[in-house]
Formats: sequence, structure tokens, C-alpha cells
Amino acid sequence: MKWLDRLLERRSTNNAPGGDSYWQDFASLRSSTAVTAENAQGVSACYAAVGVIAEAIGSLPLHLYKRNGDDRIKAIDHPLNTVLHHAPNDQQSSVEFFEWMTACMLLRGNSFARVERGYDGQVRSLLPMQPDRVEVFRKGDRISGYGYTDRDGKRETLLPEEVFHLRHRAGTDPLLGVSPITAARGVIELAMAEAEHGNATFRNGTRATGILSIPQKLRPEQRQSLRESWQSQYAGGSNAGRTVLLEEGATFTPVSMSLEDSDWVSARRFSVEEVARLYKVPPPLIGDMSHSTYSNSVEMARWFVVHTLGRHMAAWEGAISRQLLTEAGRRIYYPEFSAEGMLRGDAANRAAFYSSGISAGWMLRSEARKLENLPSIEGVDDQAEGQTSNPTPAPQPYPSKQREAQA
Repeated sequence: MKWLDRLLERRSTNNAPGGDSYWQDFASLRSSTAVTAENAQGVSACYAAVGVIAEAIGSLPLHLYKRNGDDRIKAIDHPLNTVLHHAPNDQQSSVEFFEWMTACMLLRGNSFARVERGYDGQVRSLLPMQPDRVEVFRKGDRISGYGYTDRDGKRETLLPEEVFHLRHRAGTDPLLGVSPITAARGVIELAMAEAEHGNATFRNGTRATGILSIPQKLRPEQRQSLRESWQSQYAGGSNAGRTVLLEEGATFTPVSMSLEDSDWVSARRFSVEEVARLYKVPPPLIGDMSHSTYSNSVEMARWFVVHTLGRHMAAWEGAISRQLLTEAGRRIYYPEFSAEGMLRGDAANRAAFYSSGISAGWMLRSEARKLENLPSIEGVDDQAEGQTSNPTPAPQPYPSKQREAQA
């Protein structure tokens, strides 16, 4: 942000005494803004970027599969499948759990959940833990345990296998994640300062500051009285828009810059793009439609699934396999998100996709119906095979030729 600091310094030195304090006020707001995971969500772009990723991860189906030779089947009878696909605990649904854990990871860099296992060592529930209440213990280059203090003040120490730990991209420490707002705190800080500056301007009635000129010299008490009288009568709120009455030859010269002149609106728009860049989210998905069309919006949605959600889905799948499955279980079972529904497109594209798959032989009609959430039809695949296996009937002669043959 050195360019902004230089610009603020240049503006402050060029302003005449008693003139516009626009850039000085903005600089003070920026320097006094402390960025935390809570107030960062006050930036609408940050809230939307975290929401669009967390909500997408929470809404995608996650299944546990069992390897069966070269094929696979859903392990619906495995206890972990029930935890992941239905209810991780008795207080949350799977959507709520995955959404909350993903949001914590994006805002704080790490998210944690207590692992409760049954008598057979299989996971029975996952209880989310507030990240700010978790302390990570290290022994050399390994995590040796976790300390957790609940809302009642009870503190306990947990072993590594008792905690499910989901990390964002690591920073200098490979075993702890760093959130985007921590890695690029200045971007969020600037967006918060811009928002607060706009709020302060509108709270003051978006009035223009300026200079009151009096043809004679005033005593200190007269200057103070004139300043208070002006502010009480004509500044901001319900007084905005009133006709200004000046006495004793006084004149008012506005010298401040409007929000539009200072490119405040453009700066706010650029902050949205900056936050979208931090979270690798296409701007149209968080409400910035300034550069979007129908065609590139469709492509951006596909890009979001492949390049943004792809990393987070892989992180979830890897963490589940490593931390929630036993060593023997990892040889047989593995978790996988199902994102095909977000990539299929509109009805016309889906119809063309299914038609090409069925005609080429790598998809069955029953599979296409299942993907469209349609009820199964018994024998629909056999019927299709029978239709394609029937020989093509020989062409019949024209009626006139038939009559000649009969004669």
C-alpha cells in the first residue's frame, strides 16, 4: 500500500490550512482500523466470498465409497458415511457442519472438531470447536496435542487423533493454515476504511466543507462563536439543503472534494475485485456484475467449481481419509464429493451430454435418469439395447413395382 501512503502524503501537503481534510480523515481511519475475523465480514465482498465457498461445500453431496475391484460402491453401512452424509453430531446437519467448518477455515486459517469414536474405533460424531478457544501444542516439527477451553471455562487436553483439523493453505508453518485476510490484511483494512469513510460522510449529511471569509479581523471568541453557529444551523442531517444566510459580508467558499471527485466509488468497486482475487472467486458470484455477460458468467461458474471448489473439496477429502479412517480402512474406503450437478449446465446442454454418452455407449439411460433425479424404469436399459440390436428392415419396393411383380 505504499502508493496509497504517498498519495495521502501528497494530498496532505497540498491542502491549505483550514481547507479540506478529506484525505487526512481517510488516512486516520485506515491507520486505526484493526482487522479481525469478525469485523472482516462487515466488508460485504469478504462476507459474500466466504459465503459462496462455504455454502457450496456444505450443499455438495459427500459419500464414502468402498473399492470393489476396478469398480466402487457406496459404503452406506459404514458408520463414517452416516456421520459425513447425514448428521455429524446431534446438534447440526451435515450442511451446517461443513459450512461452518469451511467458513472458519477461510476466516481464521484453521477449523477444528472433536472426534468421538465407538468401541470399534470408528467415528461416531464430530463436534465443532471454536478456533479461538483451541491451542495447538507442538513437539519439534509435529503436533503433539490440542488444548481446548469450552464456553463454561472447562479446559482439557486432547490427543491428535481426538481432533479433526482442517487447514487453509499453510504459511511459514506447514502444519498450521493461514487465512486470506491474515495473509493480505491490508486489502481488508483498506476496504473497511473506505466503508467507514463513506458512513462518516453520509452521517454528516454529505456536506461540503469550506472557508467562511469575513472582511474584518475577528477575535478568538468571535471565531469560535461563528464556527459553532454555522455547524449548529447548517451542518448535516435534517438541515441539509437549507438556504444559507450569511451576515456582515461573510462569504462561503467550498473547497472539499465530493465522493465522486475523489474516486471513492471507484475505489470501493476495486476493493470488491481485490477481495474476490484473495479468495479466488469470480466477481459475478459475489455481486460484481460490472464486467459480466451471460456467456462469461456461465464459464466463470464452471471455473469456480474447478479452480476454487476443487482445492477445498480435495482438502476435505484428504483430511477425512487421513484423520477419520483407520490405516486398514484407507485401503478400502475413500470419501468423494459429487460436483457433477454444478457442472452439467442448463437443460439443453444436459440433454446433449446425455445423448452423446448414451449413443457412444459409455452411459446408460438409467444412469442419466438417476443424475436427473427421475424415478427408475425397470428394463429401460434392456429395452434400449433391444432397439439397437434389431436388424435394420430391408427397404420395400414402391407400390407400382409391387403390382408389376404380382402381374
